[in-house]
Amino acid sequence: MAQFYSANRRVATQQTLNVTCHDLDGFGQGVARHQGKTIFIPGLLPGEQAEVRITEDQRQFSRGRVTKRLNDSPQRVTPRCPHYGVCGGCQQQHISQQLQQRSKAATLRSLLTRETGAAIGDVVSVGADAYGYRRRARLGLEYRQKSRALAMGYRQARSSDVVDITRCPILAGGLEQLLAPLKELLAGLRAVKRLGHVELVMADNGPLVVLRHLDALAGEDRQRLLDFASRRRVMMWLAAGGDSLECLWGEPPVYQIDDLRLQFSPRDFIQVNDEVNRRMVALALEWLEPGADERVLDLFCGMGNFTLPLAKRCGQVIGVEGVAALVANGQYNAQQNLLSNVTFFHDNLEEDVAAKSWADRGFDKILLDPARAGALGVMSHIAAWSPRRIVYVSCNPTTLARDSKVLMASGYVPARVAMLDMFPHSGHLESMTLFLKDSGVCAK
Repeated sequence: MAQFYSANRRVATQQTLNVTCHDLDGFGQGVARHQGKTIFIPGLLPGEQAEVRITEDQRQFSRGRVTKRLNDSPQRVTPRCPHYGVCGGCQQQHISQQLQQRSKAATLRSLLTRETGAAIGDVVSVGADAYGYRRRARLGLEYRQKSRALAMGYRQARSSDVVDITRCPILAGGLEQLLAPLKELLAGLRAVKRLGHVELVMADNGPLVVLRHLDALAGEDRQRLLDFASRRRVMMWLAAGGDSLECLWGEPPVYQIDDLRLQFSPRDFIQVNDEVNRRMVALALEWLEPGADERVLDLFCGMGNFTLPLAKRCGQVIGVEGVAALVANGQYNAQQNLLSNVTFFHDNLEEDVAAKSWADRGFDKILLDPARAGALGVMSHIAAWSPRRIVYVSCNPTTLARDSKVLMASGYVPARVAMLDMFPHSGHLESMTLFLKDSGVCAK
């Protein structure tokens, strides 16, 4: 319902328009124009015409919903998920993967150009199969007293309600196959009314389940979980509260990157999309060009996703991370992979790091992979260290643009940009940018 205002009273009037979609925004919403005003319309694709009901009318833009689509774009595809449109996990399964990637790359290029004023060239798209890619997921558990049934799934779009799912085509196959038997198991526990959520992880050495339970589990429930885990070869971990984790059955999970074997805790951050992560690491190494006699710094390094592959190629690598558990895992994985030229440090990179022991001299090259808040606290130090190459991996293009300005003010230019399609069918936009010190030097 569009809202129209006067000085004396508020008037609500319904308005229906016929519009033609001409673009997608960064979240996959259709973009149309009517009488000079932009209208954002979920579910509409470029080239499609539709009758649209205005649901929100602001001074600069409006929002609408499709009441009748008049034609179909060639880029419209049939979603594979039976829960699509209700479940809030995906927003773009009706869009072909090619159009999703083009739209995200165009959005990234437009935002960086607008915010930094830099001449951004072609944006490389790094993607993989749009289905069966997700190796980590958290599913809500909700016991419904009225039906006396357990619901297990993602949150509903624009709601906190759990959508009871039977399938999830974006999950790695081994995890999707667990959905039905796992729900049946949990529904039969005595503690079914006091379960919080379940986390699924597909490690390279098998599937893993972390069950969050609110009360201590009875011996009967523990035995059922143990029997399920051993029968199906599923690593089973229990989380009673806080940071506590108990391995009920199985071994520590691992994943491989660049022929390295990395062990991690079930709650450690790992990239959700295994194949895109592999391609991202390979591209970062190509862009950074680490040399055997060089000193490389990896900031926000986690447990060594980039750090350890770098250590195979250069003289010395310093990894800095703000989460102590990840630092410990990084050190352990370096030892297990016989890499003696890498050192991990636990430091808060939002604070002044100038006096830190690892920052006592310059670095030849730097890689950083911050969280959504970006890396503003350390950008001036990076510029002062004056490395020849910087690779910035970002999960938020807005903070990437902000931080890029600091580097550009010190003479760096964005030489290459890649859109990393880490989360197909969603509006998440990840990217990687190569910065070079000399504007006259082109990347190889």
